Amino acid sequence: MSVTKALNLLEAFGGVDQSLFLTELSKRTGMHKTTVLRLARTLAEKNYLVQKENGSWRLGRSAGWLGACYQATFDVHDIVEPVLRELTIETGESASFYVREGSQRTCLARVDGPQTIRHHVLVGIGLPLNLGAPGRVILAFSGEQGEPYESIRKKGYHLSLGEREPEVSSVSAPIFGVEWKLLGSICISGPTSRLSKTRLLGLAQTVIQAANQLSYSLAGSAKQAKIDLPDSIATWHP
Repeated sequence: MSVTKALNLLEAFGGVDQSLFLTELSKRTGMHKTTVLRLARTLAEKNYLVQKENGSWRLGRSAGWLGACYQATFDVHDIVEPVLRELTIETGESASFYVREGSQRTCLARVDGPQTIRHHVLVGIGLPLNLGAPGRVILAFSGEQGEPYESIRKKGYHLSLGEREPEVSSVSAPIFGVEWKLLGSICISGPTSRLSKTRLLGLAQTVIQAANQLSYSLAGSAKQAKIDLPDSIATWHP
């Protein structure tokens, strides 16, 4: 469909591309240059694209207006909470999303697990960065040096047994946003009696997959990234 082709053309522009020539647009979209030129000229009529004096193309003010409308109506919880809910269903444990605020991590969203005995955290509460899997992950992908942070970056996740609370265990992975900048971390947590080290290791890949899904939703699709992403975004992103 022409609409799909036009959208693919707009998606060819990355966050660092101020302008692109026809040849590059053709390469990125897989469309013939004559098709790209026809679509570009049509989009330019509605100010979604602008052709520069050197012949290259850039996004126009109409594309910027759509972006502004999206940001004005965007609610991160609309994306985060469904992923947390699905993670809770898959693991049977509570799932949380943490972001960094100064020297602490704040629980921004949470879905409690179905178990009668579970770990309780209030949304909005501030917790230490250097205690517990979610905080350690945030520090690791913020560039903290030494161990355990080097190992966390290599594995793409971290698990904690009784580090912040003696009877609580968790496993966490990083979340990235626009331009693949660190946003925070996602984790599942519960009683250590139920979440042993073996059990956490078995759930680590599930948490990583949920983190990747959330990162793609917040930062863009793998197609838009213009690279072949590995199973874990964390292992790719330093």
